[in-house]
Amino acid sequence: MSDPFSNLYKTLCPSSISPERTALRCHDGRTFDYGGMDAFSARLARRIVELGVKPGERVAVQVDKSAEALMLYLACLRTGAVYLPLNSGYTRSELEYFIQDARPRLFIVAPQGEGALRDLADATGTTLLTLGDDGVTGSLLENIAHQPDHFETVIRQRDDLAAILYTSGTTGRPKGAMLSHGNLFSNAEALARTWRFTPDDVLLHALPIYHTHGLFVATNVSLVVGASMHLLPKFDVDEVFHALPHATVMMGVPTFYTRMLADPRLSRDTAAGMRLFISGSAPLLAQTHQQWEERTGHRILERYGMTETNMNTSNPYAGERRPGTVGPPLPGVEIRVVEPDTGEALPRGAIGMIEVRGPNVFQGYWAKPEQTASEFREDGYFITGDLGQMDADDYVEIVGRGKDLVISGGLNIYPKEIEQFLDTIDGVVESAIIGLPHPDLGEAVTAVVVAARPPSTSFEQDILAALRTRLAGFKLPKHILFADDLPRNTMGKVQKNVLRETHSGLYD
Repeated sequence: MSDPFSNLYKTLCPSSISPERTALRCHDGRTFDYGGMDAFSARLARRIVELGVKPGERVAVQVDKSAEALMLYLACLRTGAVYLPLNSGYTRSELEYFIQDARPRLFIVAPQGEGALRDLADATGTTLLTLGDDGVTGSLLENIAHQPDHFETVIRQRDDLAAILYTSGTTGRPKGAMLSHGNLFSNAEALARTWRFTPDDVLLHALPIYHTHGLFVATNVSLVVGASMHLLPKFDVDEVFHALPHATVMMGVPTFYTRMLADPRLSRDTAAGMRLFISGSAPLLAQTHQQWEERTGHRILERYGMTETNMNTSNPYAGERRPGTVGPPLPGVEIRVVEPDTGEALPRGAIGMIEVRGPNVFQGYWAKPEQTASEFREDGYFITGDLGQMDADDYVEIVGRGKDLVISGGLNIYPKEIEQFLDTIDGVVESAIIGLPHPDLGEAVTAVVVAARPPSTSFEQDILAALRTRLAGFKLPKHILFADDLPRNTMGKVQKNVLRETHSGLYD
């Protein structure tokens, strides 16, 4: 029997959805119904094809959040192109690696970034265009109004690539996680069913759209059922409280909820119209769970996912939402906990490596077949790198990260990448990046440096100044600690757990 699947776009925006239903509502008052969104994404799709982009070729995008940016994602799906979103905070130095590695046919940036990136685009043979956040500015939109408002969506199979999202590991070299049309659709469908999304829902969307949480979870889950999204350009407490009475669902990272708890406006009255608050991208403290329920009458629903797999588990909608856990596996997803070195299955309650298998799991790392093979077991399970345990009721608890990933404000930060830059700075002998508990960010990026010259405030500022030219702001250490040496085990590996324990109260 042939597979009826034809393209992720057709499942996200099916013809059965009324074209008059509101799809996107922007913070500046502009709105798009499903018919208008279909027409605009069709024009963008035609523009992309005219620029020479063929199915399977990459379209890299580093722009500010907007309705047009979301519709650009949909347009790429329609053409069969592979969407490659890039963090808007990445510097020129960071972007150089992504563009050279992925070799996109098209690179779309914010207008203010065009000058600094022109030579990079020229050197890699990439067409560079711009897109503003106002729906008007940008060379991508030139003559867009004259394009026909229909486009024959390109047929794609479930395993054909829809997007590449760059992640990283302990090596510090970013890896492009290849996500297929089937990966994204299966996850959107499972989440919509688990969280009971309907066309009547209005999602308060304050997340970035360059990573899994804001792009594939928030956006895809809303669109797959014909719900509406209220788009905020970023998380702003005042804007969130203004929009909250008009929404039914909110997705956020722990930082969103701690900042809202610190605001006296949060109450049962302000949350009266909401049916669901969802948190992810970093662990939520049990204290935050408790305080949120006391203030609003709602229990936050936590889930667990990663770039390579989208979402794997979720606390139940109607059942018990257990603080400190991320719930049972989603429908169709298999999870096991194993002894990390041997892959031997461990009994319930034992801590080990979390492995996952299912239609949500990615296709592999872009242009890295050997690394892809090393991350999978022979029976198809993906080795997540996360340490955890599963109880008798299938609830999963994440207890640590084998790769020392730091999650600050809901964003993934990979220590080795920062350490590589730190170690090139004059006066730095060696360094270690760790995440320390922080009341607002969840974890704060912190550097421990062995110096060749006497530690001082001025030296710390010199280090930070050097890093600012190489790294996005969210990756910069919040504090630099100086040490005579770094603790190591008998194998010579730096014991970051010792550093975390030693300095755990730094931000109390």
